[in-house]
Amino acid sequence: MAAIVDAGAPGIGRNVKKRLRPPSRLLTLAEPRALIEFGLGLASVPLLMTAPRGDGHPVLVMPGFLASDGSTKMLRAYLDRLGYATQGWGLGRNIGSMMTRRHQLYEQVETLHKKTGRKVSLVGWSLGGIYARDVGLTMPEAIRSVISLGSPFANDVRATHAGKLYEKLGGEAVDDIAESELIRIQSDLAVPTTAIYTKTDGVVNWRTCVLREGRQAENIEVLGSHCGLGVNPAVLWAVADRLAQKEGSFRPFARRGPFRLGYPAT
Repeated sequence: MAAIVDAGAPGIGRNVKKRLRPPSRLLTLAEPRALIEFGLGLASVPLLMTAPRGDGHPVLVMPGFLASDGSTKMLRAYLDRLGYATQGWGLGRNIGSMMTRRHQLYEQVETLHKKTGRKVSLVGWSLGGIYARDVGLTMPEAIRSVISLGSPFANDVRATHAGKLYEKLGGEAVDDIAESELIRIQSDLAVPTTAIYTKTDGVVNWRTCVLREGRQAENIEVLGSHCGLGVNPAVLWAVADRLAQKEGSFRPFARRGPFRLGYPAT
């Protein structure tokens, strides 16, 4: 069995003995609150459009487990209206098999990079964020920034309610993935990186969604659900703010603006 690694705390890279638990059933049963977040997102469009404008660089958005590009439609439409060249991953429903499908994303990013002549920003929701980190680690020369939304890449990646279904549908058991690969996906990226998470996540343990903060790496906590991360107005604003940074630069996210109440004090 692969080791459990703590990447969300100062002891990154060291094995930990205690395994994390998936979220409580109460939090899982509360996930339908994502519908409220969707409604708030729609109602907040006028405020959301006051976010910094984009510079037209390409943004590839990857959906979560069992989801397709349809789940990221609102997020992509928003980024399009802000001036980004946004597109979905175009690989159908995300049923896992990261180790086999990752090469399709490498080719897609390389093609997009060469076609536009610009570096690509990656936004990944849940499992999509793990893909995004993998691409960012593999081909940093083509990547401008990486943003993950509730992605369980750190600590005990088994602390999720979707693990068994992932293994059944994707034909890929977490225990079959090399320990070195699990450690690699938690590594510091060479590009600006943001991990957005919520402590009331009902699908994955939030501790698996945080990275080690550094000179160009940060965590942003939001109030919300796992299934609502792609439509939550505080998340949309944070994504837009992060993407608007000039290429090659990084400044910490400022928890202010019209959705500041959506970012708990840390």
